[in-house]
Amino acid sequence: MKKSPGPLFSVLTAGFSALIMLTLFRTGLALWQFDRVSAHDAWSQLLLNGLRVDIATVCWLLIVPAFLSCWLSGIRRLEPFWSLILRLWITGGLMFLIFMEVATPTFIAEYDLRPNRLFIEYLAYPKEVFTMLWHGYKLPLIAGTIFTTVAVIFIWRSTKSWTTNVRSIRWYWRPVLAILVLAFGIAGARSTLGHRPLNPAMVAFSTDPLLNDLTLNSSYSVLFAIRQISDEASAFQFYPKMAKADIIREIRQSMNVAPNDFISAKQPTLANHISHHQGQKKNIVVLLLESHGAQFIKSLGGIDASPHLDQLIHQGWAFKQMYATGTRSVRGIEAVVSGFPPTPSRSVVKLGKSQHNFFSVADLLKSQGYTTQFIYGGESHFDNMKSFFLGNGFTNIQDFPTFSQPAFVGSWGASDEDLYRKADEQFSRFSAENKPFFSLVFSSSNHSPFEYPAGRIKPYNTPADTVQNAVKYADYAIGKFFEKARQSNYWHNTIFVIVADHDARTYGATPLPVAHFHIPAIIIGDGVAPRQDDRLVSQLDLAPTMLSLAGISSKNPMIGFDLTQPLAKEKQRALMQRDKNFGWMTADHQVVLFEPGKPASTYTFDPKTEKLTPAPVAKSIIKRAHANAMWGSLAYQDDLYTAEKDYRVNTAQSGEPRHLTGPVSNAAGQGQPGN
Repeated sequence: MKKSPGPLFSVLTAGFSALIMLTLFRTGLALWQFDRVSAHDAWSQLLLNGLRVDIATVCWLLIVPAFLSCWLSGIRRLEPFWSLILRLWITGGLMFLIFMEVATPTFIAEYDLRPNRLFIEYLAYPKEVFTMLWHGYKLPLIAGTIFTTVAVIFIWRSTKSWTTNVRSIRWYWRPVLAILVLAFGIAGARSTLGHRPLNPAMVAFSTDPLLNDLTLNSSYSVLFAIRQISDEASAFQFYPKMAKADIIREIRQSMNVAPNDFISAKQPTLANHISHHQGQKKNIVVLLLESHGAQFIKSLGGIDASPHLDQLIHQGWAFKQMYATGTRSVRGIEAVVSGFPPTPSRSVVKLGKSQHNFFSVADLLKSQGYTTQFIYGGESHFDNMKSFFLGNGFTNIQDFPTFSQPAFVGSWGASDEDLYRKADEQFSRFSAENKPFFSLVFSSSNHSPFEYPAGRIKPYNTPADTVQNAVKYADYAIGKFFEKARQSNYWHNTIFVIVADHDARTYGATPLPVAHFHIPAIIIGDGVAPRQDDRLVSQLDLAPTMLSLAGISSKNPMIGFDLTQPLAKEKQRALMQRDKNFGWMTADHQVVLFEPGKPASTYTFDPKTEKLTPAPVAKSIIKRAHANAMWGSLAYQDDLYTAEKDYRVNTAQSGEPRHLTGPVSNAAGQGQPGN
């Protein structure tokens, strides 16, 4: 058998051995969890996707020794030296794979997940961990140690025959073979022809986190967690120090919540929130618009590229001063779905600790009997969205593979028309079945390279593939959707929230180009009276507001404002994160900016000229801005933003519902519009 693969014999043997071993371990774990796997009819997905992950893992492990073997195997003077290195590499790699799989059952028994970032964090406390294992899992610990030791001895002995007397190849074939090894190795490691390599979201398929984890192998799970930890930059690394007690006190005081409504010392922002709509609960639809900044909305001071949104602004509750929390789609998702503030780190959509048991509106509404859904014309594993959603309350994912014969497909998937056609079909079905629903519908047509179906719009400019024309097409598609929605069976009982995820491009010579965080946001639906709201507000305020309008009272940790409530001018603010720079703006356009390694700098912002001018700001405002800059990192690091087992509000503590001040018509029985 050594003759055909020649110098690759040892690597291929090790690779196939690893695949067989990982498949056997996964099968064993699946049989252990037989009822859960069978309940989701997940056998084929688990094993086939698991093999895909294993192939990628093995390729990453063996691509370097395979490449070097093409050059070094068969060279007599180097053969003993290279044979030893190859044996150590293969034995060490397989030992790691085996050790992680042997450790997995105990970890699952304790945490109901494969080894992850918690496994890594516990390595800092070997004494405590070993004591826990010895007293709680003595038999598995002993058995696992014996099994791993025996396996390593067997592998080490086997590698001697794998790495000796292999057939060499002529020198002129070596570069050819090396190039082929690199090509196939990289392709196998990436496991996709897309621009993003394999990640856990790509193979996630279930709302049961353990089933998604079983699809992985434990080595991959831990190494991916290590990579995620490296992305978890903290405000405490970059901004001036602030005591945790001071942060919490300022955050609570900046919220629009009565002191007696806070209900937890463990989760400082957890509070009772009483909705103002006290009738039948309503469906909620969030239409998240890709890169659709205020610069494209005439009513908001931009160009005339969004005529349909301009109409909706005058037909619904429009927020004239809505600001995005960041410059990426996942930052907008983070704000709208979880009400979580921006940090210097990546969005929680992509971080390890927030993939399960992290607060989201979807989880809250699922507990209230809602179907919770994400609809997207592209691949939902992009930016780890699918994994985050399935782990935090979303039960229904409708992405590109579920679209039937879309009329137009571009680089980012189905067009916005196809997206909204799909959404209308889903909403009509839920309504016919009398199922309450929450749906996040995320558009993508307004994204480079700006592809959209021809003949739909009169171009704003030339050539056709400009951002202005893509915006106009996206606006056209949403206009067509609302024409259909108004005639639907779900219109009368649904709250629609239309909001951009961020502006098309956030640029400028200043460290915080404030004007490019200005975005459109409209709430519309039967019973929502038209209103032009001039208060300064943030994406963080949309989730509490839409829950209140839908009739959902709950206890939740969101710091955003319920905008149906009166909101004093001194509380109004916008939070903006651009990379590691955090900005805080007040209603009178005072701006506090935190940059890494620098003290706070202060400015005034002129909306007309879009310029920041250095100016003094009161210490109390700087302190509040500072606390908000730190809160997201503190909440994430100390697990202060976890999901609740019971979201039901303590009405005895919260008292009677407060008077409505938002723009809801009397026809809905909800009071007069207020300030």
